[in-house]
Amino acid sequence: MATAIYIPRVNNNDDEVKVLAFDVATGDKVEGGQIVGQVETDKAVLDVTASDAGFVLGFIAKPDEVVKVGSIMLWLGESADEAIPELQESTLPRSTGEISQITAKARLLLAQSGLQADAVPPIDGRITVEAVERFLAAQGGIKMAGAAVDRSPAVDVQPDVDGTLVNLTREEKGMAATVTWHRDFAVPGYIEIEYELAPWAEYAANFQQEKGLLMPPLLPLMAWRLIGIAQEKPVLNGTFIDNKRFEYNLVNLGFTIQAGESLYLAVVRNAQSKDEQGFVNALGDVLRRAAGHNLKESEASGATIGFSSMERWKVTRHIPILPPHTALMVAHAAGRDGKGVLGASYDHRVLNGGQVVGVLKKLSTPNKN
Repeated sequence: MATAIYIPRVNNNDDEVKVLAFDVATGDKVEGGQIVGQVETDKAVLDVTASDAGFVLGFIAKPDEVVKVGSIMLWLGESADEAIPELQESTLPRSTGEISQITAKARLLLAQSGLQADAVPPIDGRITVEAVERFLAAQGGIKMAGAAVDRSPAVDVQPDVDGTLVNLTREEKGMAATVTWHRDFAVPGYIEIEYELAPWAEYAANFQQEKGLLMPPLLPLMAWRLIGIAQEKPVLNGTFIDNKRFEYNLVNLGFTIQAGESLYLAVVRNAQSKDEQGFVNALGDVLRRAAGHNLKESEASGATIGFSSMERWKVTRHIPILPPHTALMVAHAAGRDGKGVLGASYDHRVLNGGQVVGVLKKLSTPNKN
């Protein structure tokens, strides 16, 4: 009887993988546990092994093809001349050699969402609530057979402890809205690297002396470098809407500033249209007005990419919240032994880890051109 080898799940974020190569050919005899090929995601390469001994009957997937997790990769048979079975529509995708199990709660969610089980990529061979919810999120929360899934927020009940409800300030309401967007829409990730401080410190000192600035411009210059990188790679300056990537035509750089008890994301709009000194001056101006709680509405909203630093407090790591409708927020922090730390929160619907690492590596050195 023929046995299928299925495309495995490499990590929980990827429902599709790329087939790299096969280590066997049609007619070869393989042993249980023998490597038969490799698959790849943006983060890892994984060897695929045979669950049982047998002869390779043929391949369903092809090298360099992007395929769904749980789909059939190749067939093994008890003899080399055994026929490859025809695929049955009733057979669910599998990733471990077993028919995918569906949990009771997942069945209920499938019914509520109007979905067929075979539309949902399994997680480790099982269709769970997490697998269904991930599929719904990828489809924008839309029912396959009609209306949208009801995702209205739950009503928060006041605790059974004496206290007082306090109205939020304008700034606190803005922060609450930002955190809610981050929670309800983005699929956040975080990555950080260390970098050598000396090249940036030297570049900033020379710029300060040349332009006659009173304050060291290290952070504004790093933010300017980020703007240039975003222009080179427009995907960084975007967001995710209706199951599509939306890339902005302008770069609106949001820069965090703590002003007393208030945290602002001060925005320099159309930042890519300025030269280096023009941007440093514009950012300095908007930050001064933020410190005085005197920002215009347009200077406190509309960021398309962000930069945040807690280095002056000697914080060695902070993971910032993504501002609404952004995909990348760079986090600058203190290091030690001549090194600094660059991190980034990012929306995994728009960017992958490899792209973010590339940004941070570029950002770790000044552009002296």
